[in-house]
Amino acid sequence: MRILTILGARPQFIKASVQSKAFKKYPQIEEIIVHTGQHYDFKMSEIFFSDLNIPKPKFFLEAGGTTHSKMTGKIMEGIEKIIFKTKPDRVLVYGDTNSTLAGALSGAKLNIPIIHIEAGLRSFNLKMPEEINRILTDRISSLLFCPTQNAYENLKKEGFLNFPCKIHVSGDVMFDCVKQYSQYAKKPNIPISSNFTLASIHRAENTDDIDKLKSIFEAIEFIAKKHQVILPLHPRVAKILSDQKIKFSNITITEPLGYLEMIWLLQNSKCVLTDSGGLQKEAYFFCKPSLILRNESEWIELTQNNCNILVGADKERIIDSFANISKLFNSPFPKHLFGNGFASELIAENILEQI
Repeated sequence: MRILTILGARPQFIKASVQSKAFKKYPQIEEIIVHTGQHYDFKMSEIFFSDLNIPKPKFFLEAGGTTHSKMTGKIMEGIEKIIFKTKPDRVLVYGDTNSTLAGALSGAKLNIPIIHIEAGLRSFNLKMPEEINRILTDRISSLLFCPTQNAYENLKKEGFLNFPCKIHVSGDVMFDCVKQYSQYAKKPNIPISSNFTLASIHRAENTDDIDKLKSIFEAIEFIAKKHQVILPLHPRVAKILSDQKIKFSNITITEPLGYLEMIWLLQNSKCVLTDSGGLQKEAYFFCKPSLILRNESEWIELTQNNCNILVGADKERIIDSFANISKLFNSPFPKHLFGNGFASELIAENILEQI
């Protein structure tokens, strides 16, 4: 079986590191990797290929740095040409990015079955580009791998049991990554205190709303006056902050970091402040409480089990929640919300059954 795997953003590179390793165990599977260029900065892409030994992409599309529509269209045009050239049996996509949707649409329009890893997630906020991407990708996929039972239930409620597709609850490949790479974590080359918090901001719902962005940064800047906050800054967000003249002096800003450096920060942090779907989940894997800078989350299991708290972009709520973090969270966290750490193996086995 020849699988065309579409990658474009940081979380997808990380997930592919374990999934591609699982594929290598089976000579019946040939994987061809396409890098769409959605994340084109070295620190956002190439560093993951070198750190995690991901097979080098056979094709690179250079589709980043433009609008959602232009990016999606450019990726689709490039993938269509690659499909005609490589003649894959399946197209595999991860998550909910523009690369995910573009890869799924390109394959589906050419009648190639789509495999969607991380299917069934829902935030129920259609203002999020990611929500649109994941809903449409699920609908045109033939083989859907859900990271949690709740994701499966979402698909069931939407009628997927009546559609011509197969659904499996596989567990989360990100948990596989944590199990396989935690021992290789490395300390970033930046000043780090003995007690710090890790932060990340990149969601369009926050970065494209200047009032929200200012509120979040004012809250983090206030916290950082007495407690170190380390914030690896996405290049796009850095530009917005510069253009809007949003200034801060207490936050420890760094360039985007590799996965092994982020793992070290997660292992050693007090807590996490983030609007990222992936980072809030990784915080759970390391039993770190997280304040989510959004009003909803696709990882409802974490909120329901009091592993994180939704604080939105409300400055006072962020500051107050951080001040009372030890009182707000229960310990220890429940285990195995995302499987047992062997999702990539299960996915490979289920794909092989389709031959």
